[in-house]
Amino acid sequence: MTRIGGRPALSTHHLYGLSLRVARWREGAPGTPLLFLNGIGADIGAAAPLLAQITGREVWTLDMPGVGGSPDALLPYSAPTMAATVMEIADRLGHRGALDLAGFSWGGALAQQVAVQFSTRIRRLVLMATTPSVSAPGIGWAALLDDDMLASGLKLPTATPLGLTYQSMAMAGWSSAAALPRIGNVPVLVLMGERDGVVPACHGQAIADLIDGAEIEMMPGSHLFPFTHAATVAARIRAFLDRPERAAQNAA
Repeated sequence: MTRIGGRPALSTHHLYGLSLRVARWREGAPGTPLLFLNGIGADIGAAAPLLAQITGREVWTLDMPGVGGSPDALLPYSAPTMAATVMEIADRLGHRGALDLAGFSWGGALAQQVAVQFSTRIRRLVLMATTPSVSAPGIGWAALLDDDMLASGLKLPTATPLGLTYQSMAMAGWSSAAALPRIGNVPVLVLMGERDGVVPACHGQAIADLIDGAEIEMMPGSHLFPFTHAATVAARIRAFLDRPERAAQNAA
């Protein structure tokens, strides 16, 4: 494991034939740890400005196969397999109990899969710029047309061609719509960009409609709002995660 300056601790984990680079901020901090799952092709560096500001807890994320510091997978993988993989890494990091979970775009879809597959392990769930069905009409995966993509200067994606292909294949035909109502005991916050041309706000509303008590809010910016408006988004996530349990249950 390495730590460079104020950046997170980095480590590589080998499991299920994969080598995955993991980043941890505030390792060992009290409170429920937060797992963040990033968008397609986006690496740890893209998420760092957001995750560094979600204070008061350990926060960790990883590069998917073929992204950033994780080499390509030898074979394709499915959403359930990757959900099991990230939870196995959580166990290896010492987080065998409850986790808070956040996901952006592609990672928001994977976060839904994790929440359905490991519902007893998830305390609270934050979904950003995502959808309950990747094949739903209106989704513009041509992200280069998004205002934030054009104006932000962020260099996305950072994946290899095979990495992007396998990430896309993992979600081919995927939908959480039938399963999401079963996680109604987990408080859920859905954040969508006001000008998102990639995943329009109606997809977030569809998620909120499927989960009893889920909250939905519009955030400034378009598809990359978690990164281009990192301070605002981090503050909203902190407020949701820090809300007293009884208040969160009453809101949900």
